Formats: sequence, C-alpha cells, structure tokens
Amino acid sequence: MKIGVIGVGKLGEFHTKLLTEIAQECSDLHCAGIYDLDKSRADEMAKKYNVLSFSSLELLAKSCDAAVIATTTSSHYGIARTLLSEGLHLFIEKPITTTVEEADELIRLEAANRVRIQVGHIERFNPALRAVETYIGRPIYIQAERLTGFSRRVTDVSVVLDLMIHDIDLVLSLIPYDIKHIAASGVKVFSNELDMATARIDFVNGATANVTASRLSRSRIRKLRFFCNDPKSYASLDLTTGKSEIFRLVKQEEASSKNPLKSFAARKILEQFGEIHETMQGKVLDYIHPEVPKINALRDELEHFINTVRNNTPAPVSSSDGRRALLVAGKIADEIAANAALLE
Repeated sequence: MKIGVIGVGKLGEFHTKLLTEIAQECSDLHCAGIYDLDKSRADEMAKKYNVLSFSSLELLAKSCDAAVIATTTSSHYGIARTLLSEGLHLFIEKPITTTVEEADELIRLEAANRVRIQVGHIERFNPALRAVETYIGRPIYIQAERLTGFSRRVTDVSVVLDLMIHDIDLVLSLIPYDIKHIAASGVKVFSNELDMATARIDFVNGATANVTASRLSRSRIRKLRFFCNDPKSYASLDLTTGKSEIFRLVKQEEASSKNPLKSFAARKILEQFGEIHETMQGKVLDYIHPEVPKINALRDELEHFINTVRNNTPAPVSSSDGRRALLVAGKIADEIAANAALLE
C-alpha cells in the first residue's frame, strides 16, 4: 500500500513522520511522497523524511493507493474530490469539508469509487478518554471546554469548525440520539470569523451537552465533565494531561477495587460533595483514577486508517460521522448568526 501526504505544514509533517515510522515496521506499507503548494517547504520535508516531493497533486494521485489530506479546511473538498475520482482511499483531517453539501458529494464519490474515507477527529483516539469510557456509564450531561491562543493558521474557519467540532464529534459519539434543540452564542474579536462560541445541545432522550470553544485564551485547556446514569457517576477528564477522576455510586460488590472509599480521606472527599452521604442508600462511593496508556493518538488513528484500507472494513470515524459533526457545527453557527442579527 502506497500512501501520500498532501499539505506538510505543522500537522502534515507529523503525519509524514509517523507514516514513515509505521512503514519501517510494515513490509506492505510505503510512504510514497508528499505534495504542498509551497514547493520549498515540500522539498525540505521530503529531504528530512527521505520521501519524494511530487510536483503536482495529479502525479501523487497516480503513485498512491491512499492519501492523507492535512491542508487548510477550505481546500479539503477540491483536493478530496480529485483524489476520490482517481480511486484513492482518504484520511481527511477534521472537519471533513466546510459545508454539508460538499461532504455529501465526497460521500457520493466514496461510494461510487468503492473507497474509504476516515475523518481525523483525533479525540476519539485520546487514550485518556478511552480509559474513562469503561467506567462512565450512560452520559446524561456533558460539559466540554476547549480554549487556546489565537493562530493565523486557522482564520479561514470559525472557532466552531476549528476547535468546537472536536467536542461536537465526541458528544455525538457518546450520546447516540437525535438532537432536539440547539441554543448558541458567540463573538468575533481578532478575525472575520467567530473566535469564541458556546452551545447547548439537547437530545431527544433527555441528555444535554454544553460545549464552549475559544481561541482567545492565554492558556490551553481541553476538559470534559460527565454526569451519568447506570451507574450514577461523575467523571472529570483533562484531555491535555490525561489526568482524570471518576466517582461512582455503586453496590459494594460492583466497586472497581476491594477497598472503595471508606476511610477518613474518603469522608473528606464526600464532604466536598456536600451532604451526599445522606443519599447513598447503602451504596459505596467508588473512586477511580484510571491509568492512561501511553499511546500516540495520531499514530493510533493512522494505523486504524491503514487497517481500514487493508481489510476493507468500516472506518472508525466515517465520512458520515464527519458529516454529522459538520451538520451540527453548521446549526450552531446559524444559531449564533441569528442571535447576532437580533442585536444589530
């Protein structure tokens, strides 16, 4: 299998580096080369990772079975359309495209050419999230916060497509129900696109998610909080550091360890929750601080893509998943625009 990389900026370089490393371990895989509009950058990366620098997208397409698209979001559709028409399997960095109509066309081409598209929603592969998912039960409320500093690299899209879409995809994967209602607000500050946005997403099963994203922060924050049923539990997760803690109210025999919180330290923790002990009804508070496996999430999702192509199996984050996240992001942006118009 020959794989190429289109776009070798910061993220594209990471993809190139990892693909060359994976190829060294797999006899049936070869990183065929890279392509970038900035030829000097492409030549620099080609020399650094000992791969070819293609002079055109068409030449790369004729030399590859699959490709990674790591360019700016606004260029995803045009590049993907060309490569799908040539029969290439694609890994497309999130978001899949800028519009749902463009995503629909890529999905049509994917089916027509009998190839696979995987969308790069990397947080699905975050080892910290995977460590927590085993314990959190059925989420009834999710709070997601994603803050970062401003970057000129992503001013072609709003913060909803740049940052919030990560958590939109996570929420949709964790609450697999139709959406009942969306309320949202946001502002433009340093660019012509939204730089800060917050949204409340209500689902038909009664679950709710509050999602906030900003590129106006002096610190980098990626945090999730879950409130769940079956079992009743609360989980706090830092996606940057991997630090997490889970509190579950369970029967003694269902506790994850032989010694759930009963000690003086446990009582102190219980006090932080207020008078929760009065509602425990004979159950115990099970505290879990899961160990996070040392996994490179980007490498993990690339390996899943490679296996998807090898085995002709469904992608772990499909083009339809990417479309749904994009659709919800669009509804959030529309809601923000409608609210802004009322203030004018």
